[in-house]
Amino acid sequence: MSIRREGPVTERLLNLLRNHPGADPAQTGPMDEPIATHSSMTRRQAVAVFESAIQSRLQDLLSREMKDKGLSYYTIGSSGHEANAIFGALLRTTDPAFLHYRSGAFMAARLRQGKGETPFFDAMLSFCASSEDPVSGGRHKVLGSHTTFASPQTSTIASHLPKAVGYARALSRMERLGLVPPVPYDSVVYCSFGDASMNHCTAQAGIHAAGAAVLHAQPCPVIFACEDNGIGISVKTPDGFVNRMMRDRCAIEYFAADSQDYPAAWDEAKRAIAFVREKKKPVFFHLRTVRLMGHAGSDVETNYRTIAEIERVEGQDPLLSFCDLLLRTGALSKDTMLALYQDTDERLRRAAIEASNRPKLTKVADIVRPLNLPTQAQLKPVVATRERRMQVFDGKLPEDDTRPRHLAYRLPQALTDLFAAHDNAMLFGEDVARKGGVYHATAGMFETFGAGRVFNTMLDETTILGLAQGLAQAGCLPFPEIQYLAYLHNAIDQIRGEAASLQFFSDGKCQNPMVVRIAGLAYQKGFGGHFHNDNSIGAILEIPGLIFGVPSRADDAVTMLRTMTAAAAQHGKVCVYLEPIALYMQKDLHEANDGQWQFLYPQPEALMPIGEGRCYGESADDELVIVSYGNGLWMSLRAQKRLAQQGIKARVFDLRWLMPMPVEEVKRHAKATGRVLVVDECRAHQAGPSPLLMAQLCQDDELVGVRIKRVAATDSYVPLAAAANLVLVQQDDIEREAAALARRPRLEAAR
Repeated sequence: MSIRREGPVTERLLNLLRNHPGADPAQTGPMDEPIATHSSMTRRQAVAVFESAIQSRLQDLLSREMKDKGLSYYTIGSSGHEANAIFGALLRTTDPAFLHYRSGAFMAARLRQGKGETPFFDAMLSFCASSEDPVSGGRHKVLGSHTTFASPQTSTIASHLPKAVGYARALSRMERLGLVPPVPYDSVVYCSFGDASMNHCTAQAGIHAAGAAVLHAQPCPVIFACEDNGIGISVKTPDGFVNRMMRDRCAIEYFAADSQDYPAAWDEAKRAIAFVREKKKPVFFHLRTVRLMGHAGSDVETNYRTIAEIERVEGQDPLLSFCDLLLRTGALSKDTMLALYQDTDERLRRAAIEASNRPKLTKVADIVRPLNLPTQAQLKPVVATRERRMQVFDGKLPEDDTRPRHLAYRLPQALTDLFAAHDNAMLFGEDVARKGGVYHATAGMFETFGAGRVFNTMLDETTILGLAQGLAQAGCLPFPEIQYLAYLHNAIDQIRGEAASLQFFSDGKCQNPMVVRIAGLAYQKGFGGHFHNDNSIGAILEIPGLIFGVPSRADDAVTMLRTMTAAAAQHGKVCVYLEPIALYMQKDLHEANDGQWQFLYPQPEALMPIGEGRCYGESADDELVIVSYGNGLWMSLRAQKRLAQQGIKARVFDLRWLMPMPVEEVKRHAKATGRVLVVDECRAHQAGPSPLLMAQLCQDDELVGVRIKRVAATDSYVPLAAAANLVLVQQDDIEREAAALARRPRLEAAR
């Protein structure tokens, strides 16, 4: 035989096949009868599961062989976990699946039910990182299928659990609202992970959220399938850990099975699926497995396991007992099983040879294509009918209001307009419903659109963002609110590692459209502490493909929100909308009661071009440009007036968008004035937008000689009360630095 030899794991299995005595006549029977007296699993079903399991095992072995030849790049395998093929066979192809990276057999079994699938070849395309990989386009080795609702996953820390719960919770909510998801309303969401990753706080957040949903009488049809192999890379899981942690978990039904007994696992899986589908309540399915051949191809098990331990685990290979059952009962003969093994191996090898010769990603433009942002021409304003708008605004349209208003007044109006236009829009977070938000930025939304579309969540940002992803993938347009910017950091990987990466790793075929509203930034006149006064936006700025904006005035708040909504709804983009708390209620600019920081409501079709800033006071003889955003804009405009009284002419430029940043516009103003003062309320040595902007300016040969300076906050947490003003940028700082910069002569190179 030409089957590869991968150490004792392969030898044990092949020796069993070669040396098995064959069927026991007392146990044989028709293919549609149960294969064991304690199970309903038929011989035919068992053979199908075995075929998926063997495919997965041989894929693992081949991936390591290909890696040694430089043809494959990913060797974390499913060996020892093949019993998950049972769920792949029993679940519908319309039951959404969020998978562990050891789910090769699950996918093999699921794709057996698909239409037009080429699972052998597709798997090899993925292993070889070919651009023709139908799942990721060669961007990663991911398990998934766009035709059978298996979302492409790259999670290694169970960070996909919250969005699985979000999807499960979305289905019944959409049914009540008459919204149509891409799968049936009675679908079961399947979510698999390992015993080690169950320790992660994100996994616990997902499990906790599912239990809390039950206590709140909210349907949550999700199966948490924990594949317990007893070890995470080299760190052992304590004996009985998963059982003791989860058997009596509040509001979550516990099921357990052992992959040493496939027929019993089949029946237990059937029972779990039926329970979830009927009761619409979460299940924790504890599947005992083993891990064979180390964590991955580069993992040397003998560094942390004794030879005796390794041999003991290899002797517990679940396929050994499953093969023995198939042979004893005559479901497969030795010759047929060996032929199946051989045929699968040869088919995978042929697929691998072909896949290794298929195209790879060779151009940056092709790699980043799923991250590209829509142009303004590709964004279309969506406005409800006049009748619908009159209804939601109680007969008084906001654009007919001739009185200028502040930001917190206009924001609920903008949301109301958008919700009238998008029936699938949902707003949720902490205290956003009847209370209308801590700062009343969602006031009236609950009363206008009801509890189905505007609702409170538990106090957990990971759950909020997971719910947003689940709703988005189910076909909704979520507007999750993070109550304070500092709270985002508890959960930012739900944006960075999950939501924003999905388009990239699915070659643009899967999307998480959402507009994440965050109240943040500082200058709150004494109300502080580092949880409520916070400027830490650097972690947001490093996320590829994100749209990130900061409105400073009421009319910009409306048009920016509309643009983000269009980008999310029409192009699946993840958008972050950061609302400056200190400017919510700000009405005045220069003097008390001057009302100059209040604005009219923009016409319903008006959008704000993505990545376009706004300039204040541009003239040909300006001596410098002050560049800022958020609270810095408001202070810079005040400073601009004071500077003019000193005879210094300055224009002020509001970035508005931090991703993508309007760098070319800033460069134009820099060339025109020869001097740039960047005002950044973020900490001086932290990753706010100013270092990114200044790096771009300094690298432009046409700006050689332009004088560039920055004002930024002290590297400190924001303290309480007036002490906050000692570490934050102040108007006096802007005036002083702008005046000093203006007094410095322009350089010849700046032209």
